[in-house]
Amino acid sequence: MEPKKRKSLFCNCLPSVFLLSAVLFIGSSFLVTDYKERFLACHIIYNIEATKSKMCENQCRPEGRTLPRGIVSITTDLEMRPLWGRPKKKSKSPMNLLAIAVGIKQKQNVNVMVKKFPLTDFAIMLFHYDGNVDGWKELEWSNYAIHVSAINQTKWWFAKRFLHPDVVAQYAYIFLWDEDLGVENFHVGRYLSIIKKEGLQISQPAIDPEKSEVHYKFTARELNSKVHRRTINLRGPGRRCYEDSTGPPCTGFVEMMAPVFSRESWRCAWYMIQNDLVHAWGLDFQLGYCAQGNRTANIGIVDSEYVVHFGLPTLGGSASDKANSEDRGQSSLNKASPDQGQKVPSERDQADGRNAVRKESYIELENFKNRWKKAVREDECWVDPFSSQ
Repeated sequence: MEPKKRKSLFCNCLPSVFLLSAVLFIGSSFLVTDYKERFLACHIIYNIEATKSKMCENQCRPEGRTLPRGIVSITTDLEMRPLWGRPKKKSKSPMNLLAIAVGIKQKQNVNVMVKKFPLTDFAIMLFHYDGNVDGWKELEWSNYAIHVSAINQTKWWFAKRFLHPDVVAQYAYIFLWDEDLGVENFHVGRYLSIIKKEGLQISQPAIDPEKSEVHYKFTARELNSKVHRRTINLRGPGRRCYEDSTGPPCTGFVEMMAPVFSRESWRCAWYMIQNDLVHAWGLDFQLGYCAQGNRTANIGIVDSEYVVHFGLPTLGGSASDKANSEDRGQSSLNKASPDQGQKVPSERDQADGRNAVRKESYIELENFKNRWKKAVREDECWVDPFSSQ
């Protein structure tokens, strides 16, 4: 090909080459930009997902919970709901709980007790150990109470199964009382004001020593006192207590007939109740570990609001029940008639049953002590906050 023609062909192709190169350059720019945008978007999404995953891993979710967080209802309450329609408006929901293990023979006394606790401030729960629920219907407050029935079960058996901390979480204080308490000199409003002001996590009303069966000097009422947190017992009866005593039953202690727990202390105490040790003997000496701090400060006896403890051994029966109540001017507590056709246990059978209950209580006490020692020995991470006392 002649040089002149070759040069002309080259000149004719050059614009096309430039145009094609420009198209390729501009197209590649768009492709690179789109790739970068896609890459950055993916990177951001990955980081968000990674952060979310890490955040979710750090969240404390109970084992087995697969539900979205907003639908989970962790706690409940004891308020009754209508089968249809909206519930009647209340000024407020009860802020505290009174739970009592009851038998029909003590209905009159329990009625007096419950009337001391206004329904506007208290939910009422009765544990029927004799199975008789219908016998309480005539009482004006009965329809507002929660009734739970199981034959020959103790207060602590009921409490372990029906007072789980999540069930009673809405209540500031839980009164877990026996049925044989005289409340003539007790005002629950003043009592609540005192324990709140004093910062008592676990407490009980003092026991009137003139009219009561008193097992420990610490829980007996002290005259001219509002609250006491320790006692001195140099001569007995019972365990000796000195000015420098730092543990139960000299300080940091309540008995089991009328304890009052704060919400936080009950959560701890509930875990300590053993499923099979239904009499809960020994629990009172360890409640200091549930006092949310210093047991010598956070556990106390309220002297200004006190009760009488009649000491009626109802579970298992006892031939001396009526005699004991008559001696205290309370014979009316045991005057309920047996159901027609029901065989009335003989005095010997009642005494044998009560002796068997007491024997089992002592066995459970030793079992609880051994379990506590074993738990302390095997838990290498647990530190006893009272080891230096």
